Order: sequence, then C-alpha cells, then structure tokens
Amino acid sequence: MGLSEMDVMCKTRTVLTLIGGVLNVAVSFVVFCFLDLVDLVLCFVYKVLDFCIESEWKKPGSCSEEAINGGGGGGKIIVSERGETESEVVCLSSSRLQLEEISDTLYSRPSFVTEISKLAVNELKKLTFDADIVQLIDKAKKGTARSTITVNSTIVKMLRGRMIGQHLYPITRWSDCDCHFCNSWTYSTKDTLFVKVESPKDKAREDVLFIHGFVSSSAFWTETLFPNFSTKAKSTYRFLAVDLLGFARSPKPNNSLYTLREHVEMIETSVLEAYGVESFHIVAHSLGCILALAIAVKHPGSVKSLTLLAPPYYQVPKGESATQYVMRQVAPQRVWPPMAFCASVGGRYKHIARTVSLILCKNHRLWDFLFKLITRNKIRTYLLEGFIRHTHVASWHTLHNIIFGTAGKLDRYLDVVRDRLNCDVNVFHGKDDEVIPLECSYSVQRRIPRARVKVVENKDHITIVVGRQKVFARELEEIWNKTTRS
Repeated sequence: MGLSEMDVMCKTRTVLTLIGGVLNVAVSFVVFCFLDLVDLVLCFVYKVLDFCIESEWKKPGSCSEEAINGGGGGGKIIVSERGETESEVVCLSSSRLQLEEISDTLYSRPSFVTEISKLAVNELKKLTFDADIVQLIDKAKKGTARSTITVNSTIVKMLRGRMIGQHLYPITRWSDCDCHFCNSWTYSTKDTLFVKVESPKDKAREDVLFIHGFVSSSAFWTETLFPNFSTKAKSTYRFLAVDLLGFARSPKPNNSLYTLREHVEMIETSVLEAYGVESFHIVAHSLGCILALAIAVKHPGSVKSLTLLAPPYYQVPKGESATQYVMRQVAPQRVWPPMAFCASVGGRYKHIARTVSLILCKNHRLWDFLFKLITRNKIRTYLLEGFIRHTHVASWHTLHNIIFGTAGKLDRYLDVVRDRLNCDVNVFHGKDDEVIPLECSYSVQRRIPRARVKVVENKDHITIVVGRQKVFARELEEIWNKTTRS
C-alpha cells in the first residue's frame, strides 16, 4: 500500500469520525430534548399518583415533601441556597446540630440545550452559601450554635419518611415491590444491613470485607469468589459480604438520604461492630470503592490491604464543579455508545428512572420467572437479582450522593491512604470497561504511587470478576498472604 493511499485512508477515517460525532450530537439533541419533556410530564403524573394513592397515610403533623422530617425530639431540614444547587441536610436534636452534605446534582441537572450551548447563565446558577449559612456552619463546628436557628433558604423537596406518633413506620411505597424478600428487613427488630458470612470452623485469623457496586448485591461475591477460594484461605479468613443500604436484603428506608455518612455508619454497625472486626482487608467494586476509601480513612490503623476494582475516580479540572463534572462524565447525554445513553437516562431523569424502576423492580418476580422459563433454569440469576431488587429512592440517591456527591472528597481520601496508611493498595480494571474508564484507575495510581494497577485484557465492568473468579480468587489470596508475611 502506497503512502498516498494511507493518507487517503487516514483522511477518510478522520472525516467519517467527524461526521459520526456530529450525527451523535444532532441525534442526542433531539432525543434528550424529548426526554426533558417526558420527564416533566412524568413529574406531574407521579405527583398526582402519589397524592391519590398515598394521601391516606399522611397524618397531621407528619413530614411532607416540603419541609421537615422529625420525631422523638429531632429531625432533618433540607436547605438550598440561591437556586437549589448547593444543599445541606441540617440534622437537629436536643443536644447537637449536624450538617450533612447531599449532592447538588439532585436538584441541578442542566438540560442538553444548556450543556451544549454553555451559556453564561450557568455561571449565574453557581452557588455559594449565604452569610448566615456560613456563620451557622462555623458556629456548629465550634459548638456555639444556638438551640434555635433561622435559615433563610428554599426548602427542597426530598424526604418521604412517614411518621406514626413519634416513630418512623417503614411503609412500602406503591411503586416499590412489597414481596417478603425486598421487605424482610421490616420484620426484623434489628435495623442492620444483611451480611453474608463464611468463616472457618476454628477461629479465623483475619477478616475480609467485600463491598459490592451500584445496583448489585453481596451475591456478586458469594456466587463467584466464595466457592473458589482455596481450602487454606477458607481456614484462615472470615469472609463478610454486605448488601449496601437500600439494596437486596438490606433495609430500604424511604426517608433515608443514602449519603456517604449513612452508608459508612451502617457498614460499621452491621459488620465491624456486630462481628467484632478490628483489622481487615477490603475488596470493593465500582461504587463500593468510594465506601472502601471512606472506611479506610476513618479506620486508618485497621485496614491491612485495599483492593479496588474499577474505582470511579475522576480527576476534576480546576475551576469546575466536582459533582457536575463527574455527572457529565458518567452521564454525558449522548445516544452513542449505548452504555452512555443508559447512564444518562438513569442518572439525569428522575421520573423516567422511577418508571424503569416501577417496571423492573416492582415486578422482579415476573422477570425472574420469565428469565428462568426462557433459560429453563440453567443460568444462575444472581446478577439479575442484584440489578432489580432495590427501590428507586435508594438507587437514585445513592447514585447522586455517593458517585457524584463525593467527587470533591476523593482527592483527600486518596491522600490520606497515601500518607497515613501502610496498607497494600491494588487496583484492577477491565480493559473493555465501558462504565468506568480505565483512566480512573491510573488516576488512583498517580495519587497513590505505591498502588499497583492491573489491566485485564478482554474484560469489562462485570467480567473483571464474573468469568474469571478462579483466577481472581488466587490473586486476592496472594495479596492477603503478602500482607500477612510482611
């Protein structure tokens, strides 16, 4: 092939790529403008349905969507300053005032038109706290906040907890599944996460905590890795795989904000405290990596090794809003590739996402039956179970408050792991991963130079474990053994 022919091919490829990009933007413009309208209509539809179906449960004095959720001497007020794009949860009790961050992406998700035009109005919508809020935070940190406060803020629609007397009553919403599996936590006196434990007959010498990713469950580990660990590993380690708050068999409270603090505290209560875990290894996948880092930072002397699979760590350019930047990376409002389109719909359109959840999650028993019927029950359905056994409240707020909302914290977390922790850090990433780009793992390594990154050829976000569980089990054992020897 001559040089001129190669030049022609390169130019042709460049032109085709350019045309494809333009078509992608043009089609995306039409599709997402239509989805903006659909989501607006669905917003009205769900407001009417929620009122008609659930109004009978709303007692005088109970919390509504508008203002306060409280009981037993305490409560939560969600406030937003100047346009509802910076929000705080103000938790009040008789003895303390606590501020808890929630992601501004819950309330500020610019339309495709706004994103593509990049008008100056975006700058006008950027928020800073009013002086009275700043003073309030300073007083709270110094312990000088008064018992009564006045906040000049827009009350953001958020909480859906329902109160009977002074106690939270875990009523299932009409659009959520009411089967025994999804609501098993309401029949228990323990308000803790579901934990699958596999321990040796004799006392285990070390503990391993497994944290699954978004819309998944502990079965991601128990159905793949647990059966494939060696006899020696099973006699040495106690394996603890947890269902995160809002997913699978764990509690799914409708009044929860599913913030980082709530997720971490539930893991601490349900695993570390309940099972007397003092030092441990952590294996985490995707969203679970963020929780793993938060736990490691909170327990720096207890973590023996940190294994992260496809960590969603995006380096945010200076001057950018961290939460909004990560949302654009995860949900870029493009129809191609298909994964980007699905992520954009699920992450940007609250009411469309609720409709999908209504169809899939509420009717998961039907889908389970059909799937088993089609496959003649020859294929295990644990991945499907993890994907559809949750509520929209849990998935929506976990996505925004953990993946988007913690974007500004991960730099600090990684720095703490680098400077204060002596644990071994290993990162695994599938080369064909279309959910979390490979660059995220290399960014972790740049932040923590001692971290080892292994790129697995021909594997994606799920098959980094599923399909290579035997190999990965051996790799984990090698990591743990190395840590024990050192």
